[in-house]
Amino acid sequence: MSNEDEKKERIGLGYPFGQLFKAMAQAGQAATARVREWERIIKGMLDGSLTVGSRTPVAETPPWVTLEVVHGGFATGGFAAGGELLPHERDEMVRLSAGAEAGRTSLNLHFVDDGGRTELTRMLRDGTYRVDVPEEGALLAYAWLQQHGESARAEQLVDEVGRFFDRLRFYPRPHARPLRPGTSVSVATAGDALVSLRSKRPQKQFQRMKEAISVWTPLYDRAVALFVETLGETNGQPSLIYRPGWGARAQALLDDYGNARARHNLCGKPERRKENFFRLRQYLTKVIWDGSSVTAGDRAAIRRIVDAYIKRHGAPGSARLAAAREEQARTAARPDHVTLAKALASRLESVPPDEGVPDLDAVVAPVAAAEAAAAGAAEGATFPASLVRKVARCWEAPLETLVERDVIGSAEAMAKVVPPLTAQLRAAAIAEPELRGLYEAVYTAFRRRRSLLLLELESQVRIGELPWIRALQPWLGGDDASKRAASEALNRVAAVALTAFPQTILPNKLIKELRALAGSAEQQRPFVDELAADIFMGAFSDTYLRAAQAAARLLSGSLYERYYGLPFAQVLTFVSQPSGDGVATSPELAALCQGLARSDGQGSYVARNGTVIEQAQILTTHNLATLFEDAAFRASMRGQLMGMAKRCFEWICARFQNLSSNWKAQMQLMKNAAYAWRQMLFYMSLLGSDEQAIFGRWLAKYIETRTAPFRARFAPVVKGLEAIVAGETFDPGGQTPSGGRRFLGWSVKRHWLLPERTPSS
Repeated sequence: MSNEDEKKERIGLGYPFGQLFKAMAQAGQAATARVREWERIIKGMLDGSLTVGSRTPVAETPPWVTLEVVHGGFATGGFAAGGELLPHERDEMVRLSAGAEAGRTSLNLHFVDDGGRTELTRMLRDGTYRVDVPEEGALLAYAWLQQHGESARAEQLVDEVGRFFDRLRFYPRPHARPLRPGTSVSVATAGDALVSLRSKRPQKQFQRMKEAISVWTPLYDRAVALFVETLGETNGQPSLIYRPGWGARAQALLDDYGNARARHNLCGKPERRKENFFRLRQYLTKVIWDGSSVTAGDRAAIRRIVDAYIKRHGAPGSARLAAAREEQARTAARPDHVTLAKALASRLESVPPDEGVPDLDAVVAPVAAAEAAAAGAAEGATFPASLVRKVARCWEAPLETLVERDVIGSAEAMAKVVPPLTAQLRAAAIAEPELRGLYEAVYTAFRRRRSLLLLELESQVRIGELPWIRALQPWLGGDDASKRAASEALNRVAAVALTAFPQTILPNKLIKELRALAGSAEQQRPFVDELAADIFMGAFSDTYLRAAQAAARLLSGSLYERYYGLPFAQVLTFVSQPSGDGVATSPELAALCQGLARSDGQGSYVARNGTVIEQAQILTTHNLATLFEDAAFRASMRGQLMGMAKRCFEWICARFQNLSSNWKAQMQLMKNAAYAWRQMLFYMSLLGSDEQAIFGRWLAKYIETRTAPFRARFAPVVKGLEAIVAGETFDPGGQTPSGGRRFLGWSVKRHWLLPERTPSS
């Protein structure tokens, strides 16, 4: 099979068809849009107009064009800066009296002409523009070049992008407010928060509770009170003694219940036969129709129900019962979440929808007197935590603050907010303010591009490949101060990620930002991406070799090397070799990973690939050594290592306590737990021997607090670690004489840490 044929086999139509069927099974506009996207992808793959796995998957389209990319890295064939005209484009067409048939060509040409270029120059000066996709910065760069006497460069830029004038918008979105510089970030915008708040639906549980308190509880109280009137004793046995008018009042209660039930049906409890309220109504009916039919057993049951009620709530008419019902009434009178969500939404309406909120406390402050009536809440009412969390997503604050306040809850979420910070630091070296603002805007938009599915070690498009950034390159410069700032930012972002989420490997999106910061600092840091097992072709680029050698220099002779049985001395002798497509690779590293994986041709190709990739992650420490080899970073993290290692183990224990019955979820757990275990071992390895012993004692004590089934399942892992710490080694099968086992995430067979499958699973 040729290499090209192997590519086609790896990226077949199975995944796109699976996503198509999944979308077809769902309802709503979003699902309908996904169906259309996957239909376009499948059609493009069949007719050859889409080459999945290439950095230029759309025919006759250069790599710098921002493509529409869906889950899995599949390009749809559409352009992010294309499609139907946006509202601001239609407004501009009206202003220019341009015919609809002219489309984007007329708009692009307008901004190339003197009048439009003057508009762009004013936008640059005032910062009254927004760049949502990178292409929208192209003619701003053109205007800047013309303004600074670089006509030749400007015309060359227009020549390069001009062939797409009919399809793509190369002009920005006008905005009333200037760009806001600063080091604060937000997870979402005020517009996102508004959509989330306005989509809030009534909570059925809260509505049922209000119905129970306001409708059914008073009727239940009346039923109990009616029977309390009748209770007496005859010859030492419970009896019922009826006062005049009692039957009429009992019938009125039953009638009121029937009328209420016709209007209120959220609460099903009053209709449940085992419920005391239901039973009392049955007894009331029996007494009304034929009092003589009430048996001694009925009277005893009524007495038990009434006694239990009084014991729990107090007697009818008592101060205790009145106080309890008043408290319940106050609870029921509280505004529901939908009402409070509307009140919060009204506060956000004055915030530009594409910006964040700088003062969260002001937005979520208790209801003020002036808005109480409109909010449907009492003055001083507070907002529930669930609604505050929705608003907190658009809070603009320093990265560390958002992590500390749990607004950012994962390394993946953190990766989404880092680009603006990276943009500011990369732009710091640009002397000209207008150009600095433009670069920040384009860079932030560029980082929003979704990554393509790539084969053969091809790289994603870099920002320097954008024609308008390439045209501006002589003015983007750099100096020692900006390099230091980039280096400090790299260490800052990495430290926040590792201390907040020590158990999680750095996600690819965050690696991309760290790599960009390293580039700004002019540091040759070998950051490596997590590879996909289903399209892995067996080769590792030179970057992986350099990362493995960084790990070898840092960890030679360490617990980490001994636990995983790594030949770090050998790794330091490896050299990279150029491949046919010009990408340097390391066949020696690939062969070592294959040997350490020991799959012996068993299992599916995905599982075999997974075991090889895992060995590469172990050898490279998946970027930890790349970071910690820097002496300043290592020193700054020294006091955190013990706590980070403990949190890794706590995370593993928590996830293993409740295993999902879904095998995909189980396999994902194995991978993530093995990542966390590996990171724990890395942190341990940077501790001194005395600290390692302290950690070992803590681990042994902590695991005793877990359930017996978990301790039994995880015992071989703990024994394996204890054996290596004591100087033993794993045999070729990853076991020790004492029963310890090496913990890895991938397995070509069913993972030994998982329970055996039952017939039903």
